[in-house]
Amino acid sequence: MKILAAISLAFGLVLGLSPAYAAGPLKLVAAENFYGDIARQIGGDAVEVVSIMNNPDQDPHLFETTPGVVRQIAAAQIVIVNGADYDPWMDKLLAAAPRPGRLVINVAALTGAKVGDNPHLWYAPKTMPLVANAVNAALAKADSAHAKDYDARLKTTLAALDRIAQRAAQLRAKWAGTPVTATEPVFGLMAEALGLVMRNQSLQLAMMNDTEPTAKDIAAFEDDLKQHKVKAMLYNKQVSEKLTDRLLDIAKQAKVPVVAVTETQPAGTSFEDWMLSQLDALDKALAGTNS
Repeated sequence: MKILAAISLAFGLVLGLSPAYAAGPLKLVAAENFYGDIARQIGGDAVEVVSIMNNPDQDPHLFETTPGVVRQIAAAQIVIVNGADYDPWMDKLLAAAPRPGRLVINVAALTGAKVGDNPHLWYAPKTMPLVANAVNAALAKADSAHAKDYDARLKTTLAALDRIAQRAAQLRAKWAGTPVTATEPVFGLMAEALGLVMRNQSLQLAMMNDTEPTAKDIAAFEDDLKQHKVKAMLYNKQVSEKLTDRLLDIAKQAKVPVVAVTETQPAGTSFEDWMLSQLDALDKALAGTNS
């Protein structure tokens, strides 16, 4: 209801705007800041990028829109959404603030992900190169005068993203088949790419969907930690839950290394460096050398 109320208020303001938009940089809105970062890398100064979810300390599942966000959507010539029901509030925003000719990049559609699949698509090494190419195509379509500049920056971005794929391949060669666990499936697609054996997935789904895990699932998770059936535990540090805190305490007591991951890209870093830092942390944890 809060989303709909904010949309209604902001849309009333948007209706009063002139349909002609001021000349200047292309306006691109990304639902999440990691997609916005890729767009910024390719667009450069020719594109004004706004990322709606941009706070690594905010729980993305508790997002509430504002009239300002609706105005940004209304002005956007290009929009990037994750899809797969991860950011369903974007569908409402786009419907409330239509714009003729707007280009919408749906990452789930790019990757073939469906509702019910793991929606943390950006953690799969194959995803961001697809996004980068789609962004480049959209920018060139909306602003053909700068197409060569976008192409040049795309090559640089793809080369940077390849560092993630190479690092993932190194860790796969080193750790494939290693059992790990997690409190949520945030890192799940990367873990799959690394060939890790992810345990306790039913508890992870319950935590992600904000439902109560079963006593059996909780007991199995705790047993994995206490009996050292897993080499590391990953947790989403953006979400504060009593159960997560309890499992972290058990992991600490059992001396099972823990690795913090986030759903939103931290400020002051690039997508590539964010991913690489988490891969490095996992590598150290699995080797038993993390602090």
